[in-house]
Amino acid sequence: MSPDHIDPAQPPWEQMLRALLGDQADDAIAQMRERGIDPAALDAAGTLPNDPAAMQQVLAQVQRLFASGDDQPVNWEMAHDLARQQAAVGGDPTLSPARQREVLDALSVAELWLDAATELPPSTAPARAWSRAEWVEATLPTWRTLTEPVASSLSTALVDALGGQLGDDEQGDDPEIAEQLRGLGLPEGMGLPGGLAPGQLLRRLGSAVFGLQVGQAAGTLSRDVFGTTDIGLPLLDVPAPALVAANVDAFAEGLDAPVDEVRLFLALREAAATRLFTHVPWLRSHLLDLVETYARGISIDVDQLEQAVGSIDPTDAEALQGALSSGVFAPQTTPGQQAALGRLETALALVEGWVDEVSATAALAHLPHSVALREMIRRRRAAGGPAEQTFANLVGLELRPRRLRDAATLWAQIARGPGGAAARDAVWDHPDLMPTAEDLDDPAGYAARRTTAADESADLDRALAEILGEEPEQP
Repeated sequence: MSPDHIDPAQPPWEQMLRALLGDQADDAIAQMRERGIDPAALDAAGTLPNDPAAMQQVLAQVQRLFASGDDQPVNWEMAHDLARQQAAVGGDPTLSPARQREVLDALSVAELWLDAATELPPSTAPARAWSRAEWVEATLPTWRTLTEPVASSLSTALVDALGGQLGDDEQGDDPEIAEQLRGLGLPEGMGLPGGLAPGQLLRRLGSAVFGLQVGQAAGTLSRDVFGTTDIGLPLLDVPAPALVAANVDAFAEGLDAPVDEVRLFLALREAAATRLFTHVPWLRSHLLDLVETYARGISIDVDQLEQAVGSIDPTDAEALQGALSSGVFAPQTTPGQQAALGRLETALALVEGWVDEVSATAALAHLPHSVALREMIRRRRAAGGPAEQTFANLVGLELRPRRLRDAATLWAQIARGPGGAAARDAVWDHPDLMPTAEDLDDPAGYAARRTTAADESADLDRALAEILGEEPEQP
């Protein structure tokens, strides 16, 4: 059935079923109800778009999904289109030249103020003023890097755990499979959508589920973020300072501070983070490698999956999406993943703590409301939001710096030492110099621990020189 012939007044779950099953949807819905399955529960998570135009786009994508030969872990065409739809909710006009100039001027002033607060120079990439749609286009490649490893693991688990419910035969019209389909509450004589083999069906359903989830979350984030760095991870391959003008203005509404001051404060944070990711070349890959290490260790509780099969129709993308949102397919965290997660949380805290401290130092002499704005941003990051929770469900990670305040205190402590801001920024010269979770626990003891570590390293160098018959280096 073409999406054009689906009644937009129907609930989203019913539109999805009719897109998948066509003329057989009525029989399938009736048999589901006879078996005690409420079709409305398939959208218990409420994550399908309610906007008719967005829903039509999703339905068309689902039908193209079953017609295509692509079994990628995430349907990125669906994710892209839904993210753009979500970004446009409430309007997302192209920025006028005057609006672009407001943003670019703020970023330019921020760079001048930061020169007095950090040794790291400005990024060489041009500053940008974006609409929400432009943010989506620029950042989706990084969301792909973040989510595909987990999506691939979950797709494999779905096939392993649910494939037996549909049979393993590669022919969509196998009579044994037809019998199994009837056991799932689908009408007699109904084959798999698009004539797909069971494994293909589940992989494409999983791909659609993740496409919907990633698109929904990225589109929602596009209405919430200020730039490319304010969720902790750098979202551009080549760092460049950018602000989403509409989100900056929306954040400033209702605040005591003037919108120009709010824009400058947020520009300081974006420009400071961009300097860090530009001139600490190992940092971006370090953070993304920690995410990948976590994702590589994904394991699925197959027993839990199999227990849930009785209440989930594996031929329904909407049911699988709701199950993912409710945690039925939640990855099981291993000790190795816990270690990677701990390192990632410390690294995120150090990044945002440095940005917090440097931007606050730069703002203090220029912006009357800088202290209040700093506290507001800290609380905002600590609280997170619904889109970040969606990514937590998908990737198993909450991209929030739990120890931002501790990290900011540590960076301030280092800057008060004999080396000043130069010593603080020099810590980023090599990953081996990075503070640890112990340093966040006790910022005041950081200098003493570094001195002890340096002395121990010097002793080791001298011992090695003696063994090798070399002259030890003079301090």
